[in-house]
Amino acid sequence: MTSTLPAAATPTAPAQRPPAPGSVPAGPAAPRLRGSRADLLLCAGLLAAILLVQGWNIAAYPTFSDDEGTYLAQAWAVQQGKGLAHYTYWYDHPPLGWIQIAVLTWIPAHFSPSLMTVGSMRLAMLVVSAVSACLLYVLARRLSLPRWAAGLAMLLFGLSPLSVVLQREIFLDNIAVMWTLLAFCLAASPSRHLWHHFGAGLAAAAAVLTKETMLVVLPALFVTMWRHSHRDTRKFALTGAVTACVLIGTAYPLFALLKGELLPGGGHVSLWEGITYQMSRPGSGFILERGTGSYGVLHSWLYYDRILPLGGLAGALLLLVTFRWSVTARALAGPALTVAILALVALRPGGYLPAMYVIQALPFLALVLAGGTASVAHAVLRRRRTERERTYVTWGRRGLAAFLVVAAGAYVVPRWYDGDRVAVTADANAPYRAASSWLRTEVKNPRDTRVLVDDALWLDLVHDGYRPGLGAIWFYKADLDPAVTKTMPRGWKDLDYVVASPTVRRDAADLPNVRAAIEHSTPVATFGTGEDRVEIRRIDAAGTTTARTGGSR
Repeated sequence: MTSTLPAAATPTAPAQRPPAPGSVPAGPAAPRLRGSRADLLLCAGLLAAILLVQGWNIAAYPTFSDDEGTYLAQAWAVQQGKGLAHYTYWYDHPPLGWIQIAVLTWIPAHFSPSLMTVGSMRLAMLVVSAVSACLLYVLARRLSLPRWAAGLAMLLFGLSPLSVVLQREIFLDNIAVMWTLLAFCLAASPSRHLWHHFGAGLAAAAAVLTKETMLVVLPALFVTMWRHSHRDTRKFALTGAVTACVLIGTAYPLFALLKGELLPGGGHVSLWEGITYQMSRPGSGFILERGTGSYGVLHSWLYYDRILPLGGLAGALLLLVTFRWSVTARALAGPALTVAILALVALRPGGYLPAMYVIQALPFLALVLAGGTASVAHAVLRRRRTERERTYVTWGRRGLAAFLVVAAGAYVVPRWYDGDRVAVTADANAPYRAASSWLRTEVKNPRDTRVLVDDALWLDLVHDGYRPGLGAIWFYKADLDPAVTKTMPRGWKDLDYVVASPTVRRDAADLPNVRAAIEHSTPVATFGTGEDRVEIRRIDAAGTTTARTGGSR
């Protein structure tokens, strides 16, 4: 038996002002995650599954990239107090990204310096993936998605084969996404405290200083903040966020100014030259034009997964089209706009499209795909209004919903299972490990040996006793860094070995010293086959040796 209060004794809720037009009220649909046991349990369970799939076999797949080695080598330089890079820092990217990598990898590198290699330090990216996945769940709930849809967004983000491959790699984009998601979570805070919006500006600045391309997402962030701020404090919230973002962002040019490297000049690098290079680098063509580099990048994404990129774009389009009459569409306006902006940037003619660009879109693709699914589910399973509808239509709607769920599962699960199975079983890095082992055991005097190598193996050689920068030489620097070329008065003839990995062979055409080193060398060890092979080639300083067939590709 339950007791009820008499009407006179029933407490009344305090008077509340109606929400501002265009804003999203904070209420039961946007709960605080820490106050919901069901949310915490669901998030923890999904996170365990995501980390298991992403962490299993992480050092062996995918193939090491030179970018990973570069960022990790720069983090090593920060740890060792050698500056912001293992060579001359030339303002190619803001340094905050690899400073964070240095922090993430400092403890294991402190106890075992030999762990500071690409394969072992990929484990640090699991921390970033875990934080990003949890923030995505929080954001989905704050944007009024039901619990099941928030869990779906988290699964789409964490278990898509495309996500598994790219989130394993040591890319600045992964860290920048984490800060961006934090900024969106603070912007959509249900409590609407001014310090939350100020914090969103700080997080947005951290994202841009981690990877400068996140700058294009800021308009969508401010749209989210506008919709989720209170009318009375909206101007203060936006002003505080923009001020915080600008003040922190100006630290980068201020750093260059204090070093005397803001503008070009004799004998030093400059921030202006770095920006000019990034803005004027050769484009990779139109993404939809067959045969262009961008077209190849797009198809490399779709090779791993078509569901998340194409489904996310469809979800964003659905939400943008139904913005006027759909509550879900209005709540997800910021993420849908983010997807639209990133898609338009990728579609610009003649632009440069790197393979890791899609990382910035992955959480928002997952969010709008889950949101679009929730919107469709709400339309199919909307509340019945008549007795006849109760009898004849309700079960039809439920049957349609069940059919759609089963059909989606039948299409998605086999494809994701195959992609994720490759990620947890394949060994794409055996040639790199074998080459590293050969250089460690077969070269008798590493301190007096000079080896051209890509950055994926650079730290391996440093830990094996090769002198950083003088013995182990990042192959680009043999042609492009005066600090290195002045130690090579005879050019390629001052080198002993070149490790011709796929990256070195691909870029040698534009690097005279590297190209000549390959042409005047003989393979002494080859690991792997085909285009993925890694060759260790001994250089003939007399210049009489010619490269064997395929050695300079």
